[in-house]
Amino acid sequence: MSANLQAVVFDWAGTMIDFGSRAPVVALLKLFDGFDVPISEAEARADMGMAKRDHIAAILAQPRVAAAWAARYGKTPDVTDGDRLFARITPLMQAAARETAVLIPGAADVVRQLRGQGVKIGSCTGYTREMMADILPAAAAQGYTPDCLVCAGDTAFGRPSPLMLWKNMVELGVWPAAAVVKVDDAAVGIAEGRSAGTWTVGVAASGNSVGLSAEALAVLPVEERADRIAAARAELLAAGAHVVIDTVADLPAVLTGFAYG
Repeated sequence: MSANLQAVVFDWAGTMIDFGSRAPVVALLKLFDGFDVPISEAEARADMGMAKRDHIAAILAQPRVAAAWAARYGKTPDVTDGDRLFARITPLMQAAARETAVLIPGAADVVRQLRGQGVKIGSCTGYTREMMADILPAAAAQGYTPDCLVCAGDTAFGRPSPLMLWKNMVELGVWPAAAVVKVDDAAVGIAEGRSAGTWTVGVAASGNSVGLSAEALAVLPVEERADRIAAARAELLAAGAHVVIDTVADLPAVLTGFAYG
């Protein structure tokens, strides 16, 4: 590992916890169903990684969803509708997160290894601080407590802007951006890292694009499993990832390939 590496900033769902990034999907499906405008899992996952208020707006802007909303309410969805939906999502997110706040295998070990080499550990998420309330103690009980947490709403703009990542750097006291690695399972999180000027590592198998629990992924036929991971890998590379790994457990092996600073 390069001696110039100062910090690694991790995403949460799909990267460090919640294999398959399932909690946001469960919450969003229940949310829209409660407004009599059901959405599909694919529609819920399309803009994963954004701040949840922005994510809701992006879903409402999808042509099929906008048309379904208009059919139900007699008008196309607007900012007020987005606010109404967002006002209802926090308890749904909290409930879903409690069920899925299990560390991805190897996550705690990777953090311990990084810290042993003097690397600082940051984190950012599209979840609000309220949504993280149950996740933080659950992660800590499993051996993961980052040095910094930046949530949706802590900065003026969320992903793909670089502000949450830059706030991590300010709080951790690290620079330049080239001495920082961002690890994320969503294309918008990779875009965040590229906008901030950091190295970016995509996470394919445990992330949003595959969207399956570790158990569900393991029982897929070998060829189908490989195809789904390959598609996720291609999406992250297209978003600008410098390298893509299957899960966070594979991170130490690829960090040696970067030149920082």
